[in-house]
Amino acid sequence: MNATQNTSHWICCPACGGKTRIKVYKDTVLERFPLYCPKCKQEMLISVRQLNTSIIEPDAQTQSR
Repeated sequence: MNATQNTSHWICCPACGGKTRIKVYKDTVLERFPLYCPKCKQEMLISVRQLNTSIIEPDAQTQSR
């Protein structure tokens, strides 16, 4: 594997811009993935293809304390 294929990126929260705990690579594909942000405590469904993240819909069933 060459260095350009090994490039990874952290997914940032679309709501607040904070870094989440999810890391993706150029060949990572996520469909309807429930992304949780520990900073703003929101959860939303996202899709990721070729390092491009798109929001499917905000998840209205976020757990609250």
